[in-house]
Amino acid sequence: MSSAMLSPRFLLLRSAASLTTRSVSIGVALKQGRAPDMIEGNPLLHVSNVRNRLREIVGASTNWSDHQQAMAERVSLSTMLANSQNDLPAKRMKDSFVEAHLPLGSEPQLREKYLTFHNTVRFGRILEDLDSLAVLISYSHTYNPKLRRSPLSIVTALVDKIDMRQHIIYPDRDIKFTGHVTWVGKTSIEAKMHMSQCNEGVYDPVLDATFVMVARDPENKGAAFVNPLTPEGPEEDKLLQEGEANKFRRVELSTASLLKVAPTDEERKIVHSLFLNTLDTKTVSFRSRVLPPNSVWMEDAKLKGLEICHPQERNIFNRIFGGFLMRKAYELGWANACSYGGCRPRLVAVDDILFQKPVEIGSLLLLSSQVCYTQGKYIQVRVHSEVFDPLTQQHNTTNVFHYTFISDRDVPSIIPKTYGESMLYLDGKRHFNQTVGQ
Repeated sequence: MSSAMLSPRFLLLRSAASLTTRSVSIGVALKQGRAPDMIEGNPLLHVSNVRNRLREIVGASTNWSDHQQAMAERVSLSTMLANSQNDLPAKRMKDSFVEAHLPLGSEPQLREKYLTFHNTVRFGRILEDLDSLAVLISYSHTYNPKLRRSPLSIVTALVDKIDMRQHIIYPDRDIKFTGHVTWVGKTSIEAKMHMSQCNEGVYDPVLDATFVMVARDPENKGAAFVNPLTPEGPEEDKLLQEGEANKFRRVELSTASLLKVAPTDEERKIVHSLFLNTLDTKTVSFRSRVLPPNSVWMEDAKLKGLEICHPQERNIFNRIFGGFLMRKAYELGWANACSYGGCRPRLVAVDDILFQKPVEIGSLLLLSSQVCYTQGKYIQVRVHSEVFDPLTQQHNTTNVFHYTFISDRDVPSIIPKTYGESMLYLDGKRHFNQTVGQ
């Protein structure tokens, strides 16, 4: 049977499962930007088809008018959930391997969606593709051939880190995404992805991304178990250990959050030094502050935006698509960094994007971008998103985004004035040190 005659669902299963073991491990192959040991003739997945595949897996409707019925039908799938992780078969890393192509070079009609005014690729669109791919990878890991539809609702919990290995993404060259599961908890999944771009027939690495996904029940109301992961070989053992280390690092960072505990002694000295450098020596008053040369008050380095969340931007579970939120937050953060530095900045890293609450269709989404730390040519930007209910006047935080940009020249120093701004400054410094280092 030709691939043209196969059903889309069968192609998905074959793309996720038709892999074979050879001498080179999957981890090494991914780092080299190539597919690990796939059976010859394995169909290529087009990025534009990823979300359609996800709809097929969960049985979601493509029509907004049918979404309520489609979601109601998923309630019956609760009986298919495992009672414990021990009831689920272990999976291998190559079971979840997915390769997706974005042929910007060979299919010019795709470029307009991804193109900026300056003839570069919109990184916000790349974030959307990465988010969809991470979900597909997670479903490939949890795939059960006995079930027609997956009872799991898999959503993005955290973008742990995105490291840029190349600052320029060309709009007229093909792009390839590869990724697979590298660690699992009882109800959570870590997916690592790599993006590369074709250059004279060779795919050069562009970025590495680590997403953390969580599995929920069919109604997305409670946690659900996922298949355990069995590594094969030393390279995969190393990836699994790195995933475990990432988990403990996230716990430590959460425990040491400035929203929970006081700054360290060194951080308190930094805040006090910033305060002393802004005192007006003529008045010698705690309230009288003077802005140092080549500096900007933190309160003057903000940029805000508003989005009305329409059905068009929904995910397969009829909430606002996480990739859309990341794109809008990134574009606002980039605009803020551009305005602050006076030139077009380049992205260095995305760090610790936390998805605290889902965003419902019809919400008013408020985005607030703040330059919170600077060092030399670097600009650290924090974007806070919240939903606002105009009827109750209540605000609820949904996401916090952290971006590190670099400018073509040194930028003004950002100076906090209040204690709250000082905590933002220290938090920005922590994220900067995690991504760039001292």
